Amino acid sequence: MPVGDVLAVAAVALGATAQRLTGLGFALVAAPFLVVLLGPRTGVTLANVLSIVLCLIVLASTFRHLHRRLAVALVGGAALAVPVGALVVRTLPTPALLIGVGTLTAGSVLWVVTGRALPLLRRRGGAVLAGIASGFCNTTAATGGPPLAVYAASTGWPQRAFVPSVQLVGLVSNTLSVVVKGTPAVSWPLVAACGVAMAAGLTGGQFLVHRVSDAHARRAMLLLALGGSLLAVAKGVTSL
Repeated sequence: MPVGDVLAVAAVALGATAQRLTGLGFALVAAPFLVVLLGPRTGVTLANVLSIVLCLIVLASTFRHLHRRLAVALVGGAALAVPVGALVVRTLPTPALLIGVGTLTAGSVLWVVTGRALPLLRRRGGAVLAGIASGFCNTTAATGGPPLAVYAASTGWPQRAFVPSVQLVGLVSNTLSVVVKGTPAVSWPLVAACGVAMAAGLTGGQFLVHRVSDAHARRAMLLLALGGSLLAVAKGVTSL
């Protein structure tokens, strides 16, 4: 397996570990590295495909706590934004996409770090707005989680209901993204290796969940995500 594919598989394993430890983190960690290693279109779409599987796994075990009405509003907003995000992906040249994906992901990370609430999201229609932001970020950069995290922080959304609802939004948004953009142009051995890496990452995260504090896990996830984002921006700039 080429070195680039090996590094891509490692990024997937790290992302899955982050997802198990923090609830959100797979795409934030894995997507920027996949973008650098496989290109912005292929990397983001592969992250979308893998996220579908991950969302299904988490949703299956947390479905009973799903906030159905809120999830429907978020999914509706995400569905509206997916075609717009797909158009952006098809229109922009590769260097611009690398810079855009890296900047969008880095900005998402920094926004989550600040933990600032948006009063606008507490108003009627706030869930739809959050869904639109999530759907656009998910389609262009495979990072639809941060807008939902900001919505949760702004509205006091309980964590127990947040986790399954976010998985449903991610499941629908990622599926629509793949339908609109098409499947990633990667070899089946790489897809299989990523699947094994994701399972290994989830298992590793399960092992670490009671041994690593939430604060340390979250800090490590954000640092990895920020590093990958800046790497994508740097590659885009040097490709201009």
